[in-house]
Amino acid sequence: MDERMRILLCEDDENLGMLLREYLQAKGYEADLFLNGDEGVKGYQKGKYDMIVTDVMMPVKDGFTMIQEIKQINSEVPVIFLTAKTMKEDILEGFKIGADDYISKPFSMEELTLRIEAILRRVRGKKVKENTMYNIGNFTFDTQKQLLTIGDKQTKLTTKESELLSLLCSHANEILQRDYALKNIWIDDNYFNARSMDVYITKLRKHLKADPSIEIINIHGKGYKLITPDEEQQEA
Repeated sequence: MDERMRILLCEDDENLGMLLREYLQAKGYEADLFLNGDEGVKGYQKGKYDMIVTDVMMPVKDGFTMIQEIKQINSEVPVIFLTAKTMKEDILEGFKIGADDYISKPFSMEELTLRIEAILRRVRGKKVKENTMYNIGNFTFDTQKQLLTIGDKQTKLTTKESELLSLLCSHANEILQRDYALKNIWIDDNYFNARSMDVYITKLRKHLKADPSIEIINIHGKGYKLITPDEEQQEA
Protein backbone atom coordinates (compact mmCIF):
# COMPACT_ATOMS: atom_id res chain seq x y z
CA MET A 1 0.00 0.00 0.00
CA ASP A 2 1.57 3.27 -1.07
CA GLU A 3 -0.39 5.21 1.53
CA ARG A 4 -1.54 3.26 4.56
CA MET A 5 -5.31 3.14 4.84
CA ARG A 6 -6.54 4.47 8.18
CA ILE A 7 -9.27 2.57 10.01
CA LEU A 8 -11.23 3.89 12.98
CA LEU A 9 -12.02 0.93 15.21
CA CYS A 10 -14.72 1.27 17.87
CA GLU A 11 -15.23 -1.67 20.25
CA ASP A 12 -16.11 -1.58 23.97
CA ASP A 13 -14.54 -5.00 24.62
CA GLU A 14 -10.99 -3.74 25.08
CA ASN A 15 -9.35 -7.18 24.67
CA LEU A 16 -11.13 -7.83 21.37
CA GLY A 17 -10.47 -4.23 20.26
CA MET A 18 -6.73 -4.50 20.91
CA LEU A 19 -6.62 -7.88 19.14
CA LEU A 20 -8.40 -6.39 16.09
CA ARG A 21 -6.12 -3.34 16.08
CA GLU A 22 -2.96 -5.46 16.21
CA TYR A 23 -4.25 -7.74 13.46
CA LEU A 24 -5.15 -4.83 11.16
CA GLN A 25 -1.78 -3.17 11.81
CA ALA A 26 -0.05 -6.45 10.93
CA LYS A 27 -2.02 -6.42 7.66
CA GLY A 28 -0.60 -2.99 6.80
CA TYR A 29 -3.46 -0.74 7.93
CA GLU A 30 -3.25 2.08 10.42
CA ALA A 31 -5.89 1.43 13.08
CA ASP A 32 -6.91 3.52 16.09
CA LEU A 33 -9.09 1.99 18.82
CA PHE A 34 -11.88 3.83 20.66
CA LEU A 35 -13.94 2.22 23.42
CA ASN A 36 -17.35 3.86 22.94
CA GLY A 37 -19.33 5.80 20.34
CA ASP A 38 -18.70 9.17 21.97
CA GLU A 39 -14.91 8.65 21.82
CA GLY A 40 -15.34 7.38 18.25
CA VAL A 41 -17.06 10.59 17.07
CA LYS A 42 -14.39 12.74 18.75
CA GLY A 43 -11.63 10.58 17.23
CA TYR A 44 -13.19 10.91 13.76
CA GLN A 45 -13.39 14.71 14.10
CA LYS A 46 -9.66 14.86 14.89
CA GLY A 47 -8.29 12.34 12.40
CA LYS A 48 -8.79 11.46 8.75
CA TYR A 49 -10.04 7.89 8.36
CA ASP A 50 -10.72 5.83 5.23
CA MET A 51 -13.09 3.39 6.93
CA ILE A 52 -14.92 2.72 10.21
CA VAL A 53 -15.29 -0.71 11.83
CA THR A 54 -17.59 -0.45 14.84
CA ASP A 55 -19.49 -2.52 17.35
CA VAL A 56 -23.23 -1.78 17.61
CA MET A 57 -23.88 -2.31 21.33
CA MET A 58 -21.62 0.09 23.26
CA PRO A 59 -21.94 2.19 26.43
CA VAL A 60 -22.26 6.01 26.36
CA LYS A 61 -23.19 6.06 22.65
CA ASP A 62 -24.10 3.04 20.51
CA GLY A 63 -22.69 2.30 17.07
CA PHE A 64 -25.79 3.42 15.14
CA THR A 65 -25.88 6.84 16.86
CA MET A 66 -22.13 7.27 16.34
CA ILE A 67 -22.38 6.51 12.62
CA GLN A 68 -25.35 8.84 12.14
CA GLU A 69 -23.26 11.66 13.64
CA ILE A 70 -20.16 10.79 11.60
CA LYS A 71 -22.20 10.53 8.36
CA GLN A 72 -23.23 14.17 8.90
CA ILE A 73 -19.51 15.05 8.76
CA ASN A 74 -18.72 12.71 5.84
CA SER A 75 -21.59 10.80 4.23
CA GLU A 76 -19.13 8.82 2.03
CA VAL A 77 -17.05 7.08 4.70
CA PRO A 78 -17.46 3.26 4.42
CA VAL A 79 -18.75 1.48 7.54
CA ILE A 80 -18.70 -2.14 8.74
CA PHE A 81 -20.81 -2.98 11.79
CA LEU A 82 -19.75 -5.74 14.19
CA THR A 83 -22.57 -7.23 16.23
CA ALA A 84 -23.38 -10.11 18.49
CA LYS A 85 -27.00 -9.78 17.39
CA THR A 86 -28.48 -11.33 14.29
CA MET A 87 -31.74 -9.42 14.58
CA LYS A 88 -33.10 -8.61 11.13
CA GLU A 89 -34.39 -5.24 12.31
CA ASP A 90 -30.93 -4.25 13.56
CA ILE A 91 -29.29 -5.26 10.32
CA LEU A 92 -31.80 -3.35 8.19
CA GLU A 93 -31.44 -0.35 10.53
CA GLY A 94 -27.69 -0.47 9.94
CA PHE A 95 -28.14 -0.42 6.16
CA LYS A 96 -30.66 2.41 6.37
CA ILE A 97 -28.11 4.65 8.07
CA GLY A 98 -25.45 3.80 5.50
CA ALA A 99 -23.64 0.60 6.51
CA ASP A 100 -21.58 -1.04 3.78
CA ASP A 101 -21.38 -4.40 5.50
CA TYR A 102 -22.31 -6.27 8.65
CA ILE A 103 -20.40 -9.03 10.45
CA SER A 104 -21.92 -11.09 13.26
CA LYS A 105 -19.72 -12.16 16.17
CA PRO A 106 -17.95 -14.48 16.45
CA PHE A 107 -16.15 -13.89 13.15
CA SER A 108 -12.71 -14.73 11.83
CA MET A 109 -10.06 -12.03 11.40
CA GLU A 110 -9.60 -13.25 7.82
CA GLU A 111 -13.27 -12.65 7.07
CA LEU A 112 -13.04 -9.10 8.41
CA THR A 113 -9.97 -8.25 6.32
CA LEU A 114 -11.54 -9.77 3.19
CA ARG A 115 -14.60 -7.56 3.66
CA ILE A 116 -12.45 -4.48 4.34
CA GLU A 117 -10.39 -5.14 1.19
CA ALA A 118 -13.52 -5.68 -0.93
CA ILE A 119 -15.06 -2.38 0.21
CA LEU A 120 -11.81 -0.43 -0.24
CA ARG A 121 -11.41 -1.90 -3.75
CA ARG A 122 -14.89 -0.71 -4.61
CA VAL A 123 -14.28 2.77 -3.17
CA ARG A 124 -11.00 3.08 -5.08
CA GLY A 125 -12.63 1.79 -8.27
CA LYS A 126 -15.34 4.40 -7.95
CA LYS A 127 -12.76 7.16 -7.70
CA VAL A 128 -11.05 6.20 -10.96
CA LYS A 129 -14.23 5.71 -12.98
CA GLU A 130 -14.65 8.13 -15.84
CA ASN A 131 -17.29 10.82 -15.47
CA THR A 132 -20.45 9.03 -16.57
CA MET A 133 -23.70 10.73 -17.43
CA TYR A 134 -26.85 8.78 -18.15
CA ASN A 135 -30.05 10.04 -19.72
CA ILE A 136 -33.03 8.20 -18.28
CA GLY A 137 -36.21 9.46 -19.95
CA ASN A 138 -36.47 13.10 -18.86
CA PHE A 139 -33.85 12.64 -16.14
CA THR A 140 -30.10 13.09 -16.33
CA PHE A 141 -28.00 11.14 -13.85
CA ASP A 142 -24.46 12.23 -12.98
CA THR A 143 -22.83 9.20 -11.33
CA GLN A 144 -19.81 11.19 -10.13
CA LYS A 145 -21.81 13.86 -8.32
CA GLN A 146 -24.57 11.33 -7.47
CA LEU A 147 -27.11 13.82 -8.82
CA LEU A 148 -30.43 12.95 -10.44
CA THR A 149 -31.91 15.92 -12.31
CA ILE A 150 -35.28 16.51 -13.96
CA GLY A 151 -36.12 20.04 -15.11
CA ASP A 152 -34.91 22.33 -12.32
CA LYS A 153 -35.23 19.65 -9.61
CA GLN A 154 -32.01 18.02 -8.41
CA THR A 155 -31.89 15.05 -6.05
CA LYS A 156 -28.64 14.09 -4.32
CA LEU A 157 -28.55 10.31 -4.07
CA THR A 158 -26.85 8.31 -1.35
CA THR A 159 -23.84 6.19 -2.37
CA LYS A 160 -25.85 2.95 -2.38
CA GLU A 161 -28.73 4.54 -4.37
CA SER A 162 -26.22 5.90 -6.88
CA GLU A 163 -24.37 2.57 -7.26
CA LEU A 164 -27.63 0.67 -7.76
CA LEU A 165 -29.00 3.20 -10.27
CA SER A 166 -25.67 3.11 -12.17
CA LEU A 167 -25.97 -0.67 -12.51
CA LEU A 168 -29.60 -0.41 -13.63
CA CYS A 169 -28.65 2.28 -16.20
CA SER A 170 -25.79 0.20 -17.59
CA HIS A 171 -28.32 -2.63 -18.06
CA ALA A 172 -31.23 -0.39 -19.18
CA ASN A 173 -34.07 -2.37 -20.77
CA GLU A 174 -32.24 -5.60 -19.87
CA ILE A 175 -32.47 -7.77 -16.78
CA LEU A 176 -30.09 -6.77 -14.00
CA GLN A 177 -29.42 -10.09 -12.26
CA ARG A 178 -30.15 -9.85 -8.55
CA ASP A 179 -27.07 -11.87 -7.50
CA TYR A 180 -24.79 -9.78 -9.70
CA ALA A 181 -26.11 -6.52 -8.20
CA LEU A 182 -25.78 -7.84 -4.64
CA LYS A 183 -22.21 -9.06 -5.12
CA ASN A 184 -21.26 -5.86 -6.94
CA ILE A 185 -22.64 -3.42 -4.37
CA TRP A 186 -23.11 -5.36 -1.13
CA ILE A 187 -20.26 -7.90 -1.62
CA ASP A 188 -22.43 -10.73 -0.28
CA ASP A 189 -25.78 -12.00 -1.60
CA ASN A 190 -27.16 -13.08 1.79
CA TYR A 191 -30.78 -12.65 2.91
CA PHE A 192 -30.23 -9.40 4.81
CA ASN A 193 -28.42 -7.71 1.93
CA ALA A 194 -31.18 -8.83 -0.44
CA ARG A 195 -33.80 -7.23 1.84
CA SER A 196 -31.67 -4.09 1.98
CA MET A 197 -31.52 -3.95 -1.84
CA ASP A 198 -35.33 -4.12 -1.98
CA VAL A 199 -35.42 -1.04 0.29
CA TYR A 200 -33.13 0.83 -2.13
CA ILE A 201 -35.15 -0.22 -5.18
CA THR A 202 -38.25 1.29 -3.49
CA LYS A 203 -36.31 4.53 -2.84
CA LEU A 204 -35.20 4.72 -6.49
CA ARG A 205 -38.77 4.19 -7.71
CA LYS A 206 -39.83 7.19 -5.61
CA HIS A 207 -37.02 9.33 -7.05
CA LEU A 208 -37.96 8.38 -10.63
CA LYS A 209 -41.74 8.67 -10.38
CA ALA A 210 -41.70 12.23 -11.80
CA ASP A 211 -41.32 10.64 -15.27
CA PRO A 212 -44.11 8.07 -15.82
CA SER A 213 -42.32 6.63 -18.89
CA ILE A 214 -39.69 5.09 -16.58
CA GLU A 215 -40.20 2.15 -14.27
CA ILE A 216 -38.15 -0.41 -12.40
CA ILE A 217 -39.90 -3.77 -12.64
CA ASN A 218 -39.30 -6.97 -10.70
CA ILE A 219 -38.43 -9.98 -12.85
CA HIS A 220 -39.53 -12.84 -10.62
CA GLY A 221 -36.65 -15.07 -9.53
CA LYS A 222 -34.12 -13.16 -11.63
CA GLY A 223 -33.75 -9.50 -10.71
CA TYR A 224 -34.85 -6.09 -11.91
CA LYS A 225 -35.28 -4.26 -15.18
CA LEU A 226 -35.08 -0.51 -15.69
CA ILE A 227 -37.60 0.29 -18.43
CA THR A 228 -36.74 3.53 -20.20
CA PRO A 229 -37.99 5.06 -23.46
CA ASP A 230 -34.38 5.49 -24.65
CA GLU A 231 -33.80 3.21 -27.58
CA GLU A 232 -30.18 4.13 -28.30
CA GLN A 233 -29.02 0.90 -26.68
CA GLN A 234 -30.80 -1.11 -29.36
CA GLU A 235 -29.02 0.62 -32.27
CA ALA A 236 -25.67 -1.10 -31.78
